[in-house]
Amino acid sequence: MKTLVMVVTAGALVLGGTFTGSHAQGSPHVISTPAEAKWGPAPPLVPAGAQIAVLAGDPGKSAPYTVRLKFPANYAIPAHSHPTDENVVLVSGALTFGMGDKLDKKASGNKRLTPGGFALMPAQMNHFAYTGQQATTILLYGIGPLDFKYVNPADDPRNAPKAAR
Repeated sequence: MKTLVMVVTAGALVLGGTFTGSHAQGSPHVISTPAEAKWGPAPPLVPAGAQIAVLAGDPGKSAPYTVRLKFPANYAIPAHSHPTDENVVLVSGALTFGMGDKLDKKASGNKRLTPGGFALMPAQMNHFAYTGQQATTILLYGIGPLDFKYVNPADDPRNAPKAAR
């Protein structure tokens, strides 16, 4: 085992690398308590009522990002997909995910996640999500740009009349 560690370490040094990610080397560090999060309305790519706090990166750019999202009780995001993988960690509350082309709260494959739960939604996979009787906070991270492609264009909040937003 000692020999393996030495070989891996030597290989990393020869290749000019380190054991830390290259993105971390070029970005400022982030150490933040939940109370320090700067919350605001989520962008109109999700239904009204959600809030967002950008923790690191820029979710609108082709780069790593990490955000927190808060959803109110009885909130739903209709069936959609993303151009890149989406990683979700439940912080508080509960969020139910389902796969498919239409939000179906009675589908047998739906899975409810509670704090500590994790979901990976691969790029281009149609899915939906909804909260129950309590507000829910998630940690969302991935490689941007973060975008939503709704299966039914009528479900896309960006297509709603401006007065309805």
